[in-house]
Amino acid sequence: MMFILAMLVVLVVGDAASTFLYHVPQHLWGKLHLRVHHDRSRSFWDHAVLSGDPQVLLDGFLGAFPYMLVAALAGWYISPWGAVAGLALGQLHVWWRHTTDLGWRTPAWVVRATRPFGIILPEDHDGHHRNPDIEFGDIFRFYDAPARACIARVRASNRRRRIVLRRLERFRALRSMRRSQQPAR
Repeated sequence: MMFILAMLVVLVVGDAASTFLYHVPQHLWGKLHLRVHHDRSRSFWDHAVLSGDPQVLLDGFLGAFPYMLVAALAGWYISPWGAVAGLALGQLHVWWRHTTDLGWRTPAWVVRATRPFGIILPEDHDGHHRNPDIEFGDIFRFYDAPARACIARVRASNRRRRIVLRRLERFRALRSMRRSQQPAR
């Protein structure tokens, strides 16, 4: 039982941590993930599996690091073998969700079996490659809506901040201009 619990903790909590601590911030402010993971000129297999490009390796490591932290804690407190199994299943899912590049399609029975658990299928993840603003979450779809809401809120606050800063800049420029036009006393 502890084995299963540790495995689920690594998958569910690790996915949340990776989504909100790495994936979402990269889509908001980063360039590494977008350049590496959303490059449509090469397939995932060409540049992530076969390539030794340090940027690709760094993006993969940074995306996996939250899982490793969660696995270390789950392994320490719950079950080391369950944590390792969670990491292994997570890695298998990374490879599986990129199989659309190879022309593979998910069988209908797998779709029916995984949808109730909110598991991201290769076709879902391919949708994220085609449109980086949808289908967040590495393993589970239920992180998509909160991730999109987070991105929308941060982008809106950034726009408001830029508007306020522009107004403040105009106000300062106007005040400076008025001071320069006043006669010296």
